[in-house]
Amino acid sequence: MSYNGVAKQFLESQSISVGDTIRVTKEEISYEGMLLDRAEDADDKHLVLKLPSGYNVGVGIDGAGVELIQRGEKPRIELPPLEVEPDNKKQDISIISTGGTVASVIDYKTGAVHPAFTADDLLRATPELADHANIRGEAILNILSENMKPDYWIKSARSVADEITGGADGVVIAHGTDTMHYTAAALSFMLETPVPVVITGAQRSSDRPSSDAFWNLMASVAAAKSDVAEVTVCMHATEDDSYAYLHRGTKVRKMHTSRRDTFRSINTQPIAKIQENRVKIQPNVDYRKRGETEVELRDELESKVAFIKSYPGISGEILDYHVDKGYKGIVLEGTGLGHCPDYLIPSVERAADSGIPVVMSSQCLYGRVNMNVYSTGRRLVSAGVISAGDMLPETAYVKLIWALGQTDNLEEVRKIMQTNLRGEMEDLSSRDYFLL
Repeated sequence: MSYNGVAKQFLESQSISVGDTIRVTKEEISYEGMLLDRAEDADDKHLVLKLPSGYNVGVGIDGAGVELIQRGEKPRIELPPLEVEPDNKKQDISIISTGGTVASVIDYKTGAVHPAFTADDLLRATPELADHANIRGEAILNILSENMKPDYWIKSARSVADEITGGADGVVIAHGTDTMHYTAAALSFMLETPVPVVITGAQRSSDRPSSDAFWNLMASVAAAKSDVAEVTVCMHATEDDSYAYLHRGTKVRKMHTSRRDTFRSINTQPIAKIQENRVKIQPNVDYRKRGETEVELRDELESKVAFIKSYPGISGEILDYHVDKGYKGIVLEGTGLGHCPDYLIPSVERAADSGIPVVMSSQCLYGRVNMNVYSTGRRLVSAGVISAGDMLPETAYVKLIWALGQTDNLEEVRKIMQTNLRGEMEDLSSRDYFLL
């Protein structure tokens, strides 16, 4: 059992185990479902149930009553290793898991979903993979993606570099969807790659009939075999299983909480369309091709960067706080063309005078920052604010973390932020891409 602390004591006192069907009653509301394992980084005061609807729910044990409905069966039996002979006619694809459900397998004895740590697990869950590539599987993390952080980006980048150096023809990274676009941007800046690096995930877990895990994983392996040697995100392009899109890692964003086609390319078009395991490059799209460069890792990061959203009534004290606490950089998600309230400008100026780069992005996502149109914008430019152009706010935040890892010289940071390095900044108008 992965429960610990208070939760473990609570379950042991009730003689309840993972796989049992239970009813938890709290504040006159009852939840009935199968008790599941938890993620290893979860706290020790909640139980996780799989409801009859297929959704999971966490219930705090404080003040809760528990009733056993039905005993579950014994946990799964470990199966002997699969014997799959490598085929020298197929490409070698490494699949790295950080904890996302796309590379998980179902324990039908308990109803729980477990991370797939090995190639055996992946091939048992998705045997079709063996028809298309020689698969190697490794789990480097087992976290919920909201717990991702710069240290984990570094670990992921190093693992990818190791796989490429070890002979992988392509790398797929299984990742939770909530912060996938942050990781995609981070790996884009940290890695020069001669092979495809494809990040994928699942909106719906692999034990649900509507799961997109299998389909996204198959499409991602196809992308990892392609000629697109960049860091990309591969996910459903439609609500059904028609085809997937391959998005540039610095221009993609999660746009819906639950739709399977939640990931969209912003201010640009996807690099490719993937259908029936075939990768079709979109017309007039520039991309880095396989073998054009050697693998190179530049993984120095400065994690002490603040990401602040401007809103009506925001106080300058928020910026002053980060200056006083020794933050090395600030990204402001401004309004419209890249604005914030006039009264915030002295605090912005103070940060810039302290050698702290302040980068302005826009809440609008589509379009670009232009601080030369209105007086507020021109005052911000005079205060030393750096324009993010048409970069996504999240990409600007990640790029500043990376830029400050390369240099602490303010002018060098400004130059890096205003130079298109990984396709994060488009030169052309984004008007045609609005709401595509």
